[in-house]
Amino acid sequence: MKQFIYFIKKEFLHIFRDSKSLIILFGLPIIQIILFGFALTNEIKNVNFAVYDNSKSHASQRLINKINATDFFTLQEYITNPDKMEDALTSNRVKFVLVIDADFAQGMAQTEESKIQLLLDASDPNIATNIRAYINNIIADFAREEFPTSGEKELITAKMFYNPQVKSAYLFIPGLMAFILTLISAFMTSITLTREKELGNMEILLVSPLKPYQIIIGKVIPYAILSIVNIANILLLGKFVFGMPLNGSLLLLILESFLFLLNSLSLGILISSFTNSRQVAMMVALAGLLLPTMLLSGFIFPISNMPKVLQYFSQVIPATHFITILKGIMIKGIGISYLIKETTILALLTLLFIAISIKKFNVRLDK
Repeated sequence: MKQFIYFIKKEFLHIFRDSKSLIILFGLPIIQIILFGFALTNEIKNVNFAVYDNSKSHASQRLINKINATDFFTLQEYITNPDKMEDALTSNRVKFVLVIDADFAQGMAQTEESKIQLLLDASDPNIATNIRAYINNIIADFAREEFPTSGEKELITAKMFYNPQVKSAYLFIPGLMAFILTLISAFMTSITLTREKELGNMEILLVSPLKPYQIIIGKVIPYAILSIVNIANILLLGKFVFGMPLNGSLLLLILESFLFLLNSLSLGILISSFTNSRQVAMMVALAGLLLPTMLLSGFIFPISNMPKVLQYFSQVIPATHFITILKGIMIKGIGISYLIKETTILALLTLLFIAISIKKFNVRLDK
């Protein structure tokens, strides 16, 4: 029995001496709890909106203040030109525009239909549906307080931009493209390169006639080709099975996809340069790539719901910007002029990953 107890103690000591095992045992569950706890919600918070107020009355201002006072919505701008309303949605500055007619107060006080219109960005159908429900409840409460004799009536009319049928495919297809490219290009590349180091094959390759950059490129090309095939499959299935539109430039979509592909491959190489075993590479890729891509990129859960720290962190996740680009090109039909910010961030992150990987790789060669 004593031998058995000593054996158990030895195993505990072995685990505690291995810092990598401790990170996996304690770090990964903590990361998962934090991510799921803060990101796993379909509620809406801090959603930016704009107002086009034709009424300019005390009643309309009280309604705007009531909406803005909630934790759900943040007034971003007042629009004075009706031609600018759709541009506010297209540029992602706001998620909806509240349009108040000139005779808003009279309409609310009487039994006629309400004079409020809601213009919604429905490229994310879940958010658009929730916004409409929240706004309807707020206005209903406002009507009961300000106009108790107005009676029951339709409070708002809503217009869904970019996704009138509120199809869920408009949400999950761009997210799946980002997730699958991350999975194949970054996740598999990091594990493949780390495997060569773990098995001792990298040293053999380094003394071969091949140059170091040729070894890396040769390793990632198969995954790049497989990723391209998957991009084509997703686009074809989305178009012909789920009715996903392609309202923008196909060439721009292809170029942006190649940029994200290069970003994912460079990220996989970066992970492999810091790890020496497939187990560690897999855990780093899982915690640092796949979970954030699924939870913090806006793929499923709105970023505006998250705490500020996670919102800032989401900006360094490449998939966040790629999903915005995909939705902009495929659903909204916008051009590069609206996507300069996201494209620039993706390009800078790619250059950063490549530079760190080259430096780390050279250090290993010097050793």
